[in-house]
Amino acid sequence: MTAVPVAIGRRRPRAEHGVRRAAGDASAGAPLADTFGRVHRDLRVSLTDRCSLRCTYCMPEQGNEWLARESILSLDEIERVARVAATAGITTFRLTGGEPLLRRDIVEVVRRLAAIRTPHGPVEIAMTTNGIRLPEVLPDLVDAGLGRLNISIDTLDRERFAALTRRDRLDDVLEGIAAAAASGLRPLKLNAVAMRGVNDDELVDLVAFAIEHGAQMRFIEQMPLDAGHTWDRTQMVTRDEILAALAARWELAPVPGRGGAPAERWMIDGGPETVGVIASVTAPFCGDCDRLRLTADGQLRNCLFSTTEYDLVPVLRGGGTDDDVDRMLHACVHGKLAGHAIDDPSFLQPARGMNAIGG
Repeated sequence: MTAVPVAIGRRRPRAEHGVRRAAGDASAGAPLADTFGRVHRDLRVSLTDRCSLRCTYCMPEQGNEWLARESILSLDEIERVARVAATAGITTFRLTGGEPLLRRDIVEVVRRLAAIRTPHGPVEIAMTTNGIRLPEVLPDLVDAGLGRLNISIDTLDRERFAALTRRDRLDDVLEGIAAAAASGLRPLKLNAVAMRGVNDDELVDLVAFAIEHGAQMRFIEQMPLDAGHTWDRTQMVTRDEILAALAARWELAPVPGRGGAPAERWMIDGGPETVGVIASVTAPFCGDCDRLRLTADGQLRNCLFSTTEYDLVPVLRGGGTDDDVDRMLHACVHGKLAGHAIDDPSFLQPARGMNAIGG
């Protein structure tokens, strides 16, 4: 079975797209290295495109076209892809959505993936969540093997939160953060999308809140990933603006050794607390990217901004072997471009919104 890239919007490969045999012929378990020498060790696994919030920068309040239930990968299918990926060098699985805690079998997903072993030891299981269900399920998730948490919190103001997420759930998110802080999972990271005229006056307050909870605050430049394609660069708060706002309150010193991490980090007043900035637009880190993505409906993506997907469903449900899964993983990595080219005039925003791609 050969690996064929699929233009987004199509759910099955078509022969006229051609076959990338250079990667398809790779031996099973070979490192997932692309043509630019980047070795991939992180697989982001989206478990659902559904969410309990409706953040304005992510999806519309109404009229969302959800993935068909039968198209969502099963627990067995997710575990199978993960085991093959671990053999090829993936060491971290980050569970995302939509909102991953909406998946009914979330604890068992964590348990199955945490049981995977690589030649160098166990894998690491991380999760990005809005935190709403954490008080209910976090003890079971920790027991199952969850190692790290990222929780989204864009504002501490209740009215702003309701306007931004179109849901009055701030108290639930704060309870989730409190549960995470008490759990002992570290590092605990809080994520906020910085938006002009929305929460750019809360940057210092958010960092102080994170410090109080033993967490690292991370600010994210708003990216062109909204389902409504309404992204406006002029409304994006840039990395430099974020740092300037924080520097007015604290002394910041860069933390060396970023590696492939998406966030640049700065020590706050000599530490040990730090703050991070993910500047995908103004200071892209594509040259060190080591991430792949698996959507909830079985599409492999080699970049958050990719307009091409690699459909694993025919392999998983059509009698394909683990070697076929491995070849598809290598084909996806082999097709990865040097960067996302947001600043290039030819840039096209992905057809899928962030909730359907996975964070």
